[in-house]
Amino acid sequence: MRLLLDEHYSPAIAQALRRRGHEVVSVVEREDLVERSDHELMTQASSERRAVVTENARDFVPLARQTAASGASHYGIVLSSPRTMPRSAGTIGAFVGALELLLLEHPADDALSDQVRWLQPTSAS
Repeated sequence: MRLLLDEHYSPAIAQALRRRGHEVVSVVEREDLVERSDHELMTQASSERRAVVTENARDFVPLARQTAASGASHYGIVLSSPRTMPRSAGTIGAFVGALELLLLEHPADDALSDQVRWLQPTSAS
């Protein structure tokens, strides 16, 4: 599976996962993705066969529904919650661990096709 981290996440997460051999990119690392709408990000992620990792359930869950209603597909949406996985410099390692576990459990590009999943903190997080 390949991932696109929404702009709210530190690019250090993507960098650490790439060092571990995973195909992960952060929106803030790519000038062509910065300040794009959520719909545009999801379209771009799908064209690159990437699941979107975001905390923005309010916008991305309806986008997933609209995509399904239109007969199109996406490569998955992975949501995180600020309650169970707050974003901060101190939680970068927790995100790396949780995302790596997800990537290892679901290696196929289409493993999360048309699915919405909640990222779970690992026991080591």
